[in-house]
Amino acid sequence: MFVRRLFPLALVLLLCAAASRVRPVSASDEGFRPISPEELKMTSEPQAPGAPAIILLHQVDRDDNGNNEYKYLRIKILTEEGRKYADIEIPFVKGIDSIHNIKARTIRPDGAISLFDGKIYEKTVVKARGWKYLAKTFTLPDVQVGSVIEYYYADQWDAYLLYDSAWILSDELFTKQAKFSLQPYSQRAVRWSWQGLPSGAQIPKEAQDHHIRLDASNIPAFLAEDFMPPADQLKARVDFVYSEDTPELDPVKFWKREGKKFYERVENFVGKRKAMEQAVAQIVSPGDAPDTKLQKIYARVQQLRNTSFEVQKTEQEAKRAKEKEINNVEDLWKHGMGSGGQITWLYLALVRAAGFEAYPVLVSSRNKYFFKPNLLNPSQLNSNVMVIKLNGKDIFCDPGTSFVPYGLLPWAEAGVAGLQLDKDGGSWVTTTFPPSAASRIERKANFKLTEVGDLEGALTVTFTGLEALGRRIEERNQDETTRKTFLEDLVKESIPAGINVELINKPDWGSSAAPLIAEFNLKIPGWASGAGRRALLPVGFFSSTEKHLFEHASRVYPVYFEFPFQKLDEVTIQPPLGWRVANLPPVLDVNARVVTYKLKVENKEGNLHVERALSIDFLQLDVKAYPALRDFFQGVKTGDDQQIILQPDGAASKN
Repeated sequence: MFVRRLFPLALVLLLCAAASRVRPVSASDEGFRPISPEELKMTSEPQAPGAPAIILLHQVDRDDNGNNEYKYLRIKILTEEGRKYADIEIPFVKGIDSIHNIKARTIRPDGAISLFDGKIYEKTVVKARGWKYLAKTFTLPDVQVGSVIEYYYADQWDAYLLYDSAWILSDELFTKQAKFSLQPYSQRAVRWSWQGLPSGAQIPKEAQDHHIRLDASNIPAFLAEDFMPPADQLKARVDFVYSEDTPELDPVKFWKREGKKFYERVENFVGKRKAMEQAVAQIVSPGDAPDTKLQKIYARVQQLRNTSFEVQKTEQEAKRAKEKEINNVEDLWKHGMGSGGQITWLYLALVRAAGFEAYPVLVSSRNKYFFKPNLLNPSQLNSNVMVIKLNGKDIFCDPGTSFVPYGLLPWAEAGVAGLQLDKDGGSWVTTTFPPSAASRIERKANFKLTEVGDLEGALTVTFTGLEALGRRIEERNQDETTRKTFLEDLVKESIPAGINVELINKPDWGSSAAPLIAEFNLKIPGWASGAGRRALLPVGFFSSTEKHLFEHASRVYPVYFEFPFQKLDEVTIQPPLGWRVANLPPVLDVNARVVTYKLKVENKEGNLHVERALSIDFLQLDVKAYPALRDFFQGVKTGDDQQIILQPDGAASKN
């Protein structure tokens, strides 16, 4: 729900509070705010009709000098569905955040209080790019319709971290009242910008005590949609930016100044020319073609230990491992390890030492930001890539992201604004993004249709480009059994029927260049249905993930895909002995420029041959184009629901 971002990570703050000792309400209950009779009697909210619950009070008081934040939340439960908000999760990052002083309570409709004194658990909610996201969790008992649940806690984090402070006002629930305050870090100048503030909210201002405050009321609930841009970038919010010196408000001068600072830091890290020339001599041969040299160097740096993609060590574990400090590319090459960002700069240094023109580029990842240079926020340039100038073309690379093929970028860094650095401060560029053909899921199946309507046979699924990258990153720290289950589940999700599936090969999880290939034995019971003396087979064998896309008649936000992609299916079916093809669906070829769908079913020497292709060739589509996109996917569903008709030899046509 409520987000406080601690650079470079986003920590989502959720809900509620509650229960054990019952007694009358007291305003002095362990720091809780008094509750009014109106809040107890409330049964609905006119500005949020039908809401399962609403937020009565959301308060955040942040101190960037003391590295801590106090959070308070009060929620009114209005329906049975709203009782789910009694399940509390407070996410944090192991080794960064320390959540403490959690206090919670439930107030029943009759005014009796239950102070929570139960057990608080700690569980892993996600592991990503070396960071382990945990959550403090607990459930409030005896929460009824009409109850008020509330909690507060303190969040303490490590000093010496770079802050990217923000207030996120919007939540999945309607918010009656919100109060925010920030005590800025006193050793830096601070400025702030905002978007989407609710009607009546005053612009955040700094008071005489140097605290910045904002009070707001009647904040609409935030509606989440599938395939939408980063949610936090669409919500009502206030962003704070710190500067080491006097803020420069002219965008051109600001970025020239920042670009020179960034460039100096990068050059200090990569400026080990002699060591890099010696390293290059070990990797390439003088007679190698230019592109061969680049690919050999790329493959070599990706073999180094990438600490950004390991499960994060605790401070004690890191000390025990005696990991070496990396101050420059020579250290990195010597120790054979570094962070993802450092490995990308090593590739820059090696490529330059091999005689190529190359530049560092700082980018704003679009899984987190919609970057706007005029906001003058350097912290939003939160990732790094590099560009090589070769034969009049720009080749963008990021070998510091594990498993990324040469010449591609991770989806969050593709098609985004970047600051290409040089000694004069740099210039703005836009990174390339690949066409749909570069990232594919190819499924090739050979089935036999049994007399009882089951499909049995072999299936090979090939993931290429960013489709392979995402799965390799997701499963990088898992064992073979977990990976096997992961791949089998992907097949189950793609087929709109119950199936039996077993992975029978050992895919190459460690490569960035090779496709990820998975081979299965597969059985789809009852795929063919009977109609008199005929058998009917739907042609959408792997269409489950598209069946319910964009079903809603209207949409609020743009449609946003991670990257262009293709799904290519080729299925061969051998009918039962004595059966023949009686009817085939027509060929479909729908080309709507940025989306295409093709379906072709043939009878090849008594065997059925089905080819299906779906291509998505855009990143973001405006809301006004949504009706056309919805119509397209309705057409895809209709095409996939078409059926092949089989019947026994000699059966009367009337059957």
